[in-house]
Parts: sequence; structure tokens; C-alpha cells
Amino acid sequence: MDKELELRMYGFVNYQLTGIQKGIQFAHAIVEYGLKYSSTKEYKEWANNHKTVILLNGGTTNTNILHLGTMNILYNSLIENEIPCSCFHEPDLGDQMSAIAFIVDERVFNRDKYPDFKDWLVSNFEFNYDKIDDISNIAKKIEQSTVKDDINVFNKWLKLIGGKKNAILRDLLKNKQLA
Repeated sequence: MDKELELRMYGFVNYQLTGIQKGIQFAHAIVEYGLKYSSTKEYKEWANNHKTVILLNGGTTNTNILHLGTMNILYNSLIENEIPCSCFHEPDLGDQMSAIAFIVDERVFNRDKYPDFKDWLVSNFEFNYDKIDDISNIAKKIEQSTVKDDINVFNKWLKLIGGKKNAILRDLLKNKQLA
């Protein structure tokens, strides 16, 4: 982990908990994260130099396969994308998932320094477009393109933000509300 990058521990908690319960459940998930990843450079850097935490509303928790809760879906997404994370299941809530914790670097949350793809395109290339929606469509087409030049442009942005995992985290955290 680059020392000059700011790190934050992000977390999701069940929306139904009271304020203090949300903090306590998130603290449990942070401890679980520490137990799992305390020997990693990323965790040591966060714990020694940053310690900032951001707690977000994770929505519902439900292990019913036909109707998974949003917390369970978020956690599964982190796991599927091989993003180091931990969760806590509260015994007093029937062992339901109550909190998730994971570390992100500033390339995920600092959108001024590391803009979204469409904003990065506007600042790095000249386009003829009439509406702001046009640039969103152009960005989407480039992102999904199989043309070598388009792939190179998208990969240049991915490199700026730290790779595919950070792109996934940016998407995952976009428009989430504080808990």
C-alpha cells in the first residue's frame, strides 16, 4: 500500500439498529477485520496512520436465499470481487449480519483528485456533445467497448484510480447514505 494514500475503514450496518447499536456493531466488524487482516500492510497503515471510519446504511439483513437482504448482497459482492472484508453476526439478533467492514484508499472516495470515468474523459479529451447525458453515454460505450483504443483509454483511467477493485468499490459506495 502506498503510504501517501489516505485510507479509511468503511462499513455498512443494518438500518434498523439505533445509533449507538450501529456504532457497536460496526466496532465488532472492525475487530473481526483486525483479527483477519492485522498482518497486512493495508491494515497496519490504516491502524497506525489514519484510523478514520465511515459508517453507511447497509439496509436490510436476511439470509433467505430467495430474498437476500441488501447487507448480504453487499457482503457477497465484496467477497466475489476478492475485496478484503469482514462481517459481524449479532447473536442477540438471531445471528443476523449486523455490520460489514473494509478498507478503501483515497482513489475510491476522493472524486476531485480521482474523478469518475465520464468526468475524467471530459478533462482529458475533446468531445462534441450537446447534453451532459451524451458524455455519460459516450463513457458507457467506451467502458463496454472491445475496440483496442477504447480499452486503452479505459485502462488508463483504471490505472489512475488503482485498478478494477477500486472501480468496483467506487460503484458500490456511490450514492450510499451515512448510517
